[in-house]
Amino acid sequence: MTNEFRNLPAVDKILSDERIRSLEGTYPHELIVDLSREQSEQERRRIAGGKKPHTAQEIAAAVLAEVQALETPNLRPVINATGVILHTNLGRAPLSPGAIAAMDRVCRGYSNLEFDLESGKRGSRDSHIETLVCRLTGAEAAIVVNNNAAAVLLGLSGLAKRKEVIVSRGQAVEIGGGFRIPDVMRQSGAKLIEVGTTNCTYPADYEQAITERTAALLRVHSSNFKVVGFTNEVTIEELAALGEAKNVPVFDDLGSGCFLDTTKYGLAYEPMVSQSIACGAALAFFSGDKLVGGPQAGIIAGKKEYIDKLRKHPLVRAMRIDKIRLAGLAATLLHYLKGEAESKVPVWRMIASPIADIESRANRWADALGKRAEVVSGESMVGGGSLPGGTLPTRLVAIGRQDAALAQRLSRQLRHQEVPVIGRIEQETLLLDPRSVLPEEDDIILQLLRNLQ
Repeated sequence: MTNEFRNLPAVDKILSDERIRSLEGTYPHELIVDLSREQSEQERRRIAGGKKPHTAQEIAAAVLAEVQALETPNLRPVINATGVILHTNLGRAPLSPGAIAAMDRVCRGYSNLEFDLESGKRGSRDSHIETLVCRLTGAEAAIVVNNNAAAVLLGLSGLAKRKEVIVSRGQAVEIGGGFRIPDVMRQSGAKLIEVGTTNCTYPADYEQAITERTAALLRVHSSNFKVVGFTNEVTIEELAALGEAKNVPVFDDLGSGCFLDTTKYGLAYEPMVSQSIACGAALAFFSGDKLVGGPQAGIIAGKKEYIDKLRKHPLVRAMRIDKIRLAGLAATLLHYLKGEAESKVPVWRMIASPIADIESRANRWADALGKRAEVVSGESMVGGGSLPGGTLPTRLVAIGRQDAALAQRLSRQLRHQEVPVIGRIEQETLLLDPRSVLPEEDDIILQLLRNLQ
């Protein structure tokens, strides 16, 4: 092993390789030296593990590969052919061209983010979004933060710290990624008071728990699961009526948030923000990047007296969103205000896509693959913690039917393309779903499918 260590090429020899020397004009010398030393150290570990070291040329090639990896963006666009429209792992909602254009405009230079053009004085970034939210929801005021988890945390921290918040035991849920309502309560300084049972809660349960320390009644929408069988939930109408009678504000954590009637598309009813406000909720919390279909954001809409208190809370600065997402969210909300969300917002374009159009596209995809593929019936999911169990009929391109090795190989090939295509494997078959792919991406899909080996 001692001899093997002696055979390890010096860093200077690696740096003298012509390929490495060619990098000097593009990258700092210190970076190239650091990468060469790191590769040399890896070789020492190889030798210590009983393996022979690579040659100086091979080590230089490894350094070159590291440099190329630095130049290749790790976060890349992909085509989502999984059939899960709001795929959390794939970035949830794709944005409309209008939202992208608005984001592009505002990031190219300076903007009036916190500057009032009329008065020439400092302004508020909420002014660019508040009117749109209020017109869409009927709320008196609104504030936007980083995501819905932040929105809930801000609401509880600003209005219920060291006080009690009453929640149905069946709604003390984990939304995902370890985000649990009891943990958020604890972090906010509010005390969780659970009432009712896992499957049944009634207005009287809330009423009996109200004390002089009660800061709010909180409804949490079970956006990613269902409880079926013998159940009873307190409606937002019932909760708001109780809150008004007892002079206790009602907070409504809607999760996804929704501005369109989902039953129109054959899906289960998803609570709408406007309904929550109309029923008397003091505050409604919801996401901007799920069923709203915009960039990541958390929106708080409701009564001005509560929103004004939250604006002054220290957490607001830590949770605020940047000018780029603010511009994209405003453009997305404008689609709803103009009544064009179904044709402009990608999430709703996918949900509303006619089955005949999906079948036609699936047939074209299958034709590009020849005998290895066939079109079968299936189901698409909305996903993203929205509409639990809700599916939409679709047509799937099934590739390598019940051939696990072929399905895995083709799936790997598609993932390793310049624009990766992500499908799903079920019953040892690779499935591609056109519903979660925008028609504008079909040409890329067809080209890739024709080239599959």
